[in-house]
Amino acid sequence: MSSKPPEESGKPSMARQASAPALQLDVESFRLILAERLPFAETMGINVDYFADDHVRLRAVYNDRFLRPGGTIAGPVMMGLADAALYALVLSRIGAVELAVTTSLSINFLRKPMPADLVADARMLKLGKRLAVGEVTLFSEELGADDPVAHVTGTYSIPPPESRL
Repeated sequence: MSSKPPEESGKPSMARQASAPALQLDVESFRLILAERLPFAETMGINVDYFADDHVRLRAVYNDRFLRPGGTIAGPVMMGLADAALYALVLSRIGAVELAVTTSLSINFLRKPMPADLVADARMLKLGKRLAVGEVTLFSEELGADDPVAHVTGTYSIPPPESRL
C-alpha cells in the first residue's frame, strides 16, 4: 500500500474540500475484515492499493475465471469490486461498523475491460448520519486510469449506534 495518494487531477475532491474527518479505520484493520469476514474478497483476489478517509483504491488481481464470452471481465466481478471499494471507503470514515450495508448500486459500463487487474477508485460524495453516497471509477490496469471501463454510484445505510455490533 502506498503512503502517498495516487496522482490527482490537480483539482481537490469534493470530500477533501468539505474537510473530511480523520481516518476511523486503518488499512490493517480493513484487511483483517476482508480476510475474516468477507470470503468473496479472497476469491476475487482483492488487494488494498491505497486507503485513506477520502479515497480508497482496491484491486482485483486478474484471474481467467473473471472472463465471460467475448474475452471481457464479467459485470458481476466489476460490481463486486466496486461494492467492496465503497464498503472500504465507508468504513474508513465511520470505523468498523460491519453492519453498514449497500442500499443501492448503479453501474454504467463504459468500455470493454481488458483481461488484466481491475482497479477501483472510490470517493465519498456525501456522508450523513444514516446514509453514505459514493462513486467508484473502475479501470483496467492494461488501459490505465485515463480510460475508465465503468462508473459506479452507490449508497450505504449506516445503522444507528445502538444497533451496531
